[in-house]
Amino acid sequence: MGSAALEILGLVLCLVGWVGLILACGLPMWQVTAFLDHNIVTAQTTWKGLWMSCVVQSTGHMQCKVYDSVLALNTEVQAARALTVGAVLLALVALFVTLAGAQCTTCVAPGPAKARVALTGGALYALCGLLALVPLCWFANIVVREFYDPAVPMSQKYELGAALYIGWAASALLMCGGGLVCCGAWVCTGRPDFSFPVKYSASRRPTATGDYDKKNYV
Repeated sequence: MGSAALEILGLVLCLVGWVGLILACGLPMWQVTAFLDHNIVTAQTTWKGLWMSCVVQSTGHMQCKVYDSVLALNTEVQAARALTVGAVLLALVALFVTLAGAQCTTCVAPGPAKARVALTGGALYALCGLLALVPLCWFANIVVREFYDPAVPMSQKYELGAALYIGWAASALLMCGGGLVCCGAWVCTGRPDFSFPVKYSASRRPTATGDYDKKNYV
């Protein structure tokens, strides 16, 4: 039962991380305008993401524009798009694999093969977390390097946006959840008595009088 609890907890963490990764991929706040002047009142704030850029006025009005050409984008944006979308799709595959090998489902017959399927699903989730970390850390490195570069004008300096922090948290949840799923599957492989209990009761047979046999079948 303990290994099944580990798998369920790990799967819940992976699902939350998957949703967070999708949110981070869609949000336009990967780069946010850095306010370096002493003037607190600013006319507008610029957000930049993987799919669009937004300008927020001081009045609260926001206008967003989707990038027109994919080929005209920077290399880091194109790579971040590919890696993030790939991680999201891989997490979807990991979900089906984990559900097939989970002890609370009957998609695969109980045994070592079922544990190996769950172990594969957990490893895929951990791989998703590592894959998502690549564009996040790459983007953060570029933003920090340009921020401290004296050759970059003050108006073109940006700070780390909220989407990066959401993506980092999602990656951590994916890796932790995948690790818990792997631990649950590994424990089930070594100790079958820790697995999810599945009991079957035999059907009662009708007697000659029409009543059901009251004997207990195991």
